[in-house]
Amino acid sequence: MKVSKYAKAVAGALAAGATALGVALADNSITTQEGLTVAAAVLATFGLTWAVPNK
Repeated sequence: MKVSKYAKAVAGALAAGATALGVALADNSITTQEGLTVAAAVLATFGLTWAVPNK
């Protein structure tokens, strides 16, 4: 099965974003800082995971 070279990065970014969002929603509200943290987690994970080639 051939998987797109972006699939790994998208899956990792979604997992990181969901985890960060879950922590941010612990108090039932999201501050600007928490929103930025979620965005940074998604972007950093996507970029770092995409940079590692699939084997």
